[in-house]
Amino acid sequence: MEILKQQPTVKAPADWFTGDVWFDVIYAGQEPSRMRANVVRFSPCARTDWHSHARGQTLHIVSGIALIGTRDGTVIEAHPGDTVHTPPGEEHWHGAARDHFMEHLAMWEGTGDGTPETEWLEKVSDEEYSAPRSSTR
Repeated sequence: MEILKQQPTVKAPADWFTGDVWFDVIYAGQEPSRMRANVVRFSPCARTDWHSHARGQTLHIVSGIALIGTRDGTVIEAHPGDTVHTPPGEEHWHGAARDHFMEHLAMWEGTGDGTPETEWLEKVSDEEYSAPRSSTR
């Protein structure tokens, strides 16, 4: 058993996010583990860029209101306790609603073969962010 040293909070890079976002790396497994887990905190209106994960991604909403969008125009509003999975290769974005901070636990796997875990794409437009959404409640 090993207690892992807590890493400092990191401001998310503007190249991959719009608005103020911070994350704490909880776990970045070394081979043979491919597990990745971050706690990510979004200020109101902050969001990721479009991206996809080679092995998919699971988000567990801890606090606030999360918005998660896909290329087909679907935007869902998720709440604390909700867990959302995006399958491998699905282009998506996620972020906070306009009037709430949001925190989620992001979990995904590394590829293990040296190929990128995440493919970062273009910024999410204000129109895409503001699209009608359905709620988990």
